Amino acid sequence: MSEHNSAAGPADFGLSEEQVAFRSAAAAFAATELAPHARHWDAEGIFPREAIAKAGELGFCGIYTPESEGGIGLSRLDAALIFEELATADPSTAAYISIHNMATWMIASWGQPALRAQWSAAMASGQLLGSYCLTEPGAGSDAASLRTRAVRQGDEYVLDGSKAFISGAGATDMLVVMARTGGEGARGISAIAVPANLPGIEYGKKEEKMGWNSQPTRTISFTGVRVPVANRLGEEGEGFKIAMKGLDGGRLNIAACSLGAAQGALDAARRYLRERSQFGQALAQFQALQFKLADMATELVAARQMVHGAARRLDARSSDATVWCAMAKRFATDAGFAVCNEALQLHGGYGYIREYPVERLLRDSRVHQILEGTNEIMRVIVARHLLNTEEPLR
Repeated sequence: MSEHNSAAGPADFGLSEEQVAFRSAAAAFAATELAPHARHWDAEGIFPREAIAKAGELGFCGIYTPESEGGIGLSRLDAALIFEELATADPSTAAYISIHNMATWMIASWGQPALRAQWSAAMASGQLLGSYCLTEPGAGSDAASLRTRAVRQGDEYVLDGSKAFISGAGATDMLVVMARTGGEGARGISAIAVPANLPGIEYGKKEEKMGWNSQPTRTISFTGVRVPVANRLGEEGEGFKIAMKGLDGGRLNIAACSLGAAQGALDAARRYLRERSQFGQALAQFQALQFKLADMATELVAARQMVHGAARRLDARSSDATVWCAMAKRFATDAGFAVCNEALQLHGGYGYIREYPVERLLRDSRVHQILEGTNEIMRVIVARHLLNTEEPLR
């Protein structure tokens, strides 16, 4: 278990005994099932389905999926606690598990009874895995302009188009696809659950990435793919609304993964400063390095409080939850990467060597500032809120 969780303390303030127990279970899983293998998975580009299935046995593949659908029905705050702990050891695998959770929750929440019966419990257990397909080559931040189209023919949709930067693509079983079933704009988009092996689906090459190497990333092309209308999630035209609800939680999940990466890097830096000596004394004795460590911890704690506050608002269905999730995602992913970067600097040349975990934590955390809406888009969301209401953010 990570040293920061070795005993209950001030960090447990405001958490229930059950939440502390879930967090401890996630920390133990990360220490035994992720940490020993994360470097190998990263170096070899291995997608660890077996480890993900083990996470599913603990309920971590259906964290906020309702119990009636095979999940464990926890809150978004509970999910943030769990994803942070998983990411202290392996942000890449933790982030994939968070994306899978979102796809599972969407099917369990908006799927028809027969679809839920076939897929929800199997996905919540981690036996079957999902990918979330929103981004397109020409529609990244402007998701409402997507071009993938689903044309209804009788009791089927015929799906044509392409998706880009899809996590798990080619290695997962279910694709939650946002496609245009109507006119232009957000109101013309529907969400459709598409089994990943249907005829007409083609997967592009596995992208070579800076980080997140334990999960494959590919483009997906759909050519005349026939999907039952019964696989639609919600009503026709509700896809963008479903996507945005998913993104509120997804932004918190990725923010939590940044917290975990930063905590892992901070723990590594503390160990290194205690063990390494220069000029006849431990690095930990140099005040300049002590101050760096203090600033890193302060930024991390501040980011954690913002993520937890946003999660509580999302759980309470507060009217301003979206803007809080955007602020938390922006702040935590920026702060998390900065802490990882400082931790690498504190390691000196050793931080740049793959034998030490900090360079992997830094590489894995960098993309968090881009996905689930870039941090520039998070600023747009916050600014619009500030300019369109007189209500203070408190």
